[in-house]
Amino acid sequence: MKRINPMNVIDNSRIHSFHIWLIFWLFIVIMFDGFDVVIYGASVPLLIKEWGISDVTAGAIGSYTVVGTAIGAVLFGLLSDKIGRKNIILLTTFLFSFFTLLAGFAANPVLFTIFRVIAGVGLGGVMPNVVAIATEYSPRRVRTAIVSFIFCGYSAGAILAALTSRQLLPTVGWESVYWVGGIPLLFIPFLLKSVPESIDFLLEKGKEEEAKKILAKIEPGISSDGEFEKKEKVKEAGSPIVSLFEEKRAFSTVMFWISCFSAFVLIYSMNTWLPRLMMEVGYDLSSSLAFTAVMQIGAIVGTVVFGPIVDRLGFKKVLVPLFFCGAIALSLIGFANSTFIAFALISVIGAASVGVQNMANAFVSQYYPTNMRSTAVGSTMAFGRLGGIVAPTFVGILLSLNLQPQYNFAAIASAAVLGGLAVLFIQEQHSVYYKEKKQSELINEDVAVEK
Repeated sequence: MKRINPMNVIDNSRIHSFHIWLIFWLFIVIMFDGFDVVIYGASVPLLIKEWGISDVTAGAIGSYTVVGTAIGAVLFGLLSDKIGRKNIILLTTFLFSFFTLLAGFAANPVLFTIFRVIAGVGLGGVMPNVVAIATEYSPRRVRTAIVSFIFCGYSAGAILAALTSRQLLPTVGWESVYWVGGIPLLFIPFLLKSVPESIDFLLEKGKEEEAKKILAKIEPGISSDGEFEKKEKVKEAGSPIVSLFEEKRAFSTVMFWISCFSAFVLIYSMNTWLPRLMMEVGYDLSSSLAFTAVMQIGAIVGTVVFGPIVDRLGFKKVLVPLFFCGAIALSLIGFANSTFIAFALISVIGAASVGVQNMANAFVSQYYPTNMRSTAVGSTMAFGRLGGIVAPTFVGILLSLNLQPQYNFAAIASAAVLGGLAVLFIQEQHSVYYKEKKQSELINEDVAVEK
């Protein structure tokens, strides 16, 4: 009887239609995650005007929403290892879509905030599970590129939000962009069909036939009467979170958390306040929304260009310089007296914030063993969301002080410096990614010697 090692099958597979549809639907889910974050920043000027709220209050609403995402990241990151990643993706997609739709019908700031917080719980829960599924089902040679590409969906959604807001806000009102955010409710049946459950989860639950059906889509020649290789089960004591700090991973885990915190400060500062910040520089709302779109284009280009480079050079050699370039661009944007230069600097900021986080998600998911990936990504993003909680209120306070725009951008730039230093100190030699790479190099050397 043929023995089946599911990870070897996936790692060495070619790209099939199974992968293409999986990538497509996960991209769509992440796209509406990005859409949801940006529509708040786009609609803030109108919400302030209609409800008479202050910059600090508007920032606080953005922060409360991110509290929901932090709760969702932890809650659903842990639950996914118990009830399955596919089920969590379906549930969280429903949550963020439905409550974003309801936010468009809110009659006052309190009700609006409640709907936004519940939507945030769904948004926080969907991302780590998308990362885990994408990582598990991607062939090893293109794993980072695929995960990074899926997270380009975040930027695509942000661009869609900026362009949609530019068209709808002046004519239909702020409510309309939240109604558009409910569209993913229509996609849930397609997700049910196209997104597979984790192979490890299925085998753990004794669903070997279902696991074989999924693997047959990846490797059509796989034996239906084969037997899965039994992995030695090691019962882990204590909380899954504790395991992130074992086997010399503790320092790197903290550095991942700080890096994610810094990236989310950048992302939420820009996504929530970029239109308003650029209006402070002297641009109108329509032009400021164009800057939001340019930032996300920079994030996509940065991810697509640098994602494959990561597979060749390693994560740190790409992420550290990008963080520092973002700090420089942020420090200069307040001095830009040319729209073209401002666009160029904003695109660099996009690559150094959203783009960096896209690739960092792949870094985290490959650093830890499969059985703790959801927990690792979920906890990292949960800590990172603290940066998202702090950022909207922090920038709102800065704006209320009526400082020169240059000082506002310089204050935000400090987060990029902190993020670059955190990535610099991550100890790659203790990662699963590094160990697998070294093992593969040793095998290739042995084959070369035999020849």
